[in-house]
Amino acid sequence: MYIRTLLGDINPDELGFTNAHEHIVCVPPYWELRDVEDLLLDDPERSKLDVLDFKANGGKSIIDATAIDYGRRVEDVANISKETGIHIIGTAGFNKSFLWDAKIPERLKPILGDYETYYEWIDKSSIDELVKVVSKEIIEGLEGTDFKAGQVKFGTGYNSITPLEEKTCQVAIIVQRNLGVPLHSHTEAGTMGIEQIELAKKFGADLSKWSIGHMDRNIDYYYHEKLAKEGVYLSFDGLGKNKYYPESARIDAIINLIEKGFINQILCGGDTARKSYYKHYKYGLGLGWIPSTWLDRFKDELTIKGFDAEDIVNTIFVDNPKRYLTIEK
Repeated sequence: MYIRTLLGDINPDELGFTNAHEHIVCVPPYWELRDVEDLLLDDPERSKLDVLDFKANGGKSIIDATAIDYGRRVEDVANISKETGIHIIGTAGFNKSFLWDAKIPERLKPILGDYETYYEWIDKSSIDELVKVVSKEIIEGLEGTDFKAGQVKFGTGYNSITPLEEKTCQVAIIVQRNLGVPLHSHTEAGTMGIEQIELAKKFGADLSKWSIGHMDRNIDYYYHEKLAKEGVYLSFDGLGKNKYYPESARIDAIINLIEKGFINQILCGGDTARKSYYKHYKYGLGLGWIPSTWLDRFKDELTIKGFDAEDIVNTIFVDNPKRYLTIEK
């Protein structure tokens, strides 16, 4: 059993305190074309300073959820891992369909084929061809490098799943089945989780090794519990984003799942994908905020409810990501 990081496979016990969803260095072609500067994490040195803040406050590992269509900078992120000592888990697979109108960079055409856009690549490639590309990123390395992915991903849009999103879902699940890697899914504003599960069952996914993202973008206890009963992990990966919900709502939703017996299916992260969220780009909360500040608030809320706060924090930030990321094949 092992966890696959960018720098190699590690013993699961080495993982430690884990942020389950981040983006560290990436330049999404879709946003670059539209000059949305805030969404371009293009300075590795600034990103590294935030990773060091995470480390200084007890962080050990980060899942970088950046897929190929979101402008990964694989070597930059791997170098940050080397220079900081933080384990970083890379991601194979896909994001969501509206990003696929972007042009494929020339550096990726030898890997993906001579297609103009990601949409064209996904549309014109067969399932087997896409499975081969995604599998190679786990077995050999991301984008032709030696830095391998440790999870596979697909995504769906807001209250919708397009035919090509369904296709990428099928590809990701085939890869999960074949290689035994964990599966992560993007949900736009937390929607379509139930529909994703219906597809996953159709394609034969291992639901116990799947995390569904952005659950705190859709604070709906019934919805959360319905998903949790299927055995999946629920990823609350927008900690600190109070423009969507106040922190109290997010924490209450997590505690509700704990009270209902789903403590072992919760993951947490920041999805800090904007310069304005990073401390060392634009003075945002940064990657150090969850372990340095959010945890204190969370522990207070748990203690008020009569829980063993330290035990629950260890379960959510250490035990759960370790179980989720461990590959047994």
